[in-house]
Amino acid sequence: MAKLLPISRDNDSGDDRAIPGTLYLVGTPIGNLEDITLRGLRTLKEVDLIACEDTRQTAKLLNHYGIEKPTISYHEHNELTRAAELIVHLEKGDNIAMVSDAGMPGVSDPGYRLVALAIRHHIRVVPIPGASAFLSALVASGLPTDSFRFGGFLPAKAGARRTALEAIRNSPRTQIFYEAPHRMVEALEDLVEVLGPERHVVVAREVTKLHEEFLRGRAEDLRAQLAARGEVRGEITLLIGKEEESPQPRPSTKTIVQRIKELMGSEKLEEKTALKQAAKEFGLSKSEAYRELQRAKPQGR
Repeated sequence: MAKLLPISRDNDSGDDRAIPGTLYLVGTPIGNLEDITLRGLRTLKEVDLIACEDTRQTAKLLNHYGIEKPTISYHEHNELTRAAELIVHLEKGDNIAMVSDAGMPGVSDPGYRLVALAIRHHIRVVPIPGASAFLSALVASGLPTDSFRFGGFLPAKAGARRTALEAIRNSPRTQIFYEAPHRMVEALEDLVEVLGPERHVVVAREVTKLHEEFLRGRAEDLRAQLAARGEVRGEITLLIGKEEESPQPRPSTKTIVQRIKELMGSEKLEEKTALKQAAKEFGLSKSEAYRELQRAKPQGR
């Protein structure tokens, strides 16, 4: 395996400019400190500077392996100015390793801005593969791995989150998202509402850590299970199974339309309220019930 190239301050052309250094993107453990590659450790030992999402978090890893290298913070709040500073170091010939608190830098973590800037300045960028929370969760989920999509974090606001879930309703592939623990129950409530209570989901919590846990099953069952805990903790990856090719039999369009009209007539409910109640009775999401109602209405000429 090739070693990192030593820094040279001269070049054959005789000019005094330093040969640019290399930016290394080093994957770090997502929990278990043993989940770092030998190449990753060697890179951290040989670079001139380590750019960290949180220097205190990275210090735990460096101390564990006896690595003594200068570190500098690089996070979402100083990324704009710090990226330019690091480019100056690279252009002077310094080799820099960029790490996030866990996993691959740039994947739902800071890093993109520095990488893009380095490329524009013709600086070599080298990935050092490592642990990934969403890939680790996927392969152990039991959901299909032949085709999948990683969507980063789900939107924090309910309206935007439901819109994102609506967009994957008929997806033919496994969908993967990160979610904050304090929003997990709300996210599952929206998932049940938009994709239906029968949708198969997996909640992967604290992957590779001491309290690693995989919850697998119907969306409604997992929602109830986590809601009963009162508080959900840890790093969470949410995986959503693709739409079933042979869904469970449901009442016909005519039946649910009749029920909506019945509620509007006998109970004097507005269409929106009647639709919501009928959807709940038939185990459908409101959006699916709405589409069936629209299909049943006469089409304009």
